[in-house]
Amino acid sequence: MIRVLLTDDHAIIREGIRSLLVHEDGITVVGEANNGRELLALLETTPADVVLMDINMPEMDGLTATQLVREQYPDTRVLVLSMLDHPEYIQNMLAAGATGYVLKNAGKDEITFAIRTVAAGRPFLCSELGFMLLSKVLSFSTEPQSGPPTKPGGFSRREIEVLKLLAEGLTTNEIADKLFTSRRTIETHRQNIIEKAQVKNTAALIKYAATQGLI
Repeated sequence: MIRVLLTDDHAIIREGIRSLLVHEDGITVVGEANNGRELLALLETTPADVVLMDINMPEMDGLTATQLVREQYPDTRVLVLSMLDHPEYIQNMLAAGATGYVLKNAGKDEITFAIRTVAAGRPFLCSELGFMLLSKVLSFSTEPQSGPPTKPGGFSRREIEVLKLLAEGLTTNEIADKLFTSRRTIETHRQNIIEKAQVKNTAALIKYAATQGLI
């Protein structure tokens, strides 16, 4: 029997995952945590084979929690379950010790297969992320290795998303909520965009983006 702990700050998400797994043979949910701090306290008394881990959570986020779980409970595997699909998040979570990464829009069969796979100690990446990363690799391999960047300013896909939302008048908090990330992350993206565009403020940045056809 694979013992699973659910870690997500949204109760409705935990309830949904629990309902998906309740009748699944060989898998049982042994507990739930609202954040990384609660998870670590729970693991002291409730052993688990797999932790389903969200990333953005209060008090202790998924990145820090994953590092601590792998240090303190090396036999417990971490399977990330998140809406965040940017390669940076995937890389950071895997580097922290996660064995697998699944998007929250994955189906029941893929989630249960992911749980069984990481419980066996094998890495897992959901099909949507696999195709996305493969597409990036293939695209990169066919691009010229010299010459100007393919996007003005060399902006990443996430930076373009943030730039468009800034142009729509959204605040930093609103953008963070919309992209399921933290305010600090959005502020970092905004500062990087301003530096790449070589402008002084958001108004000048939006003007630059418009003239470059980015928005």
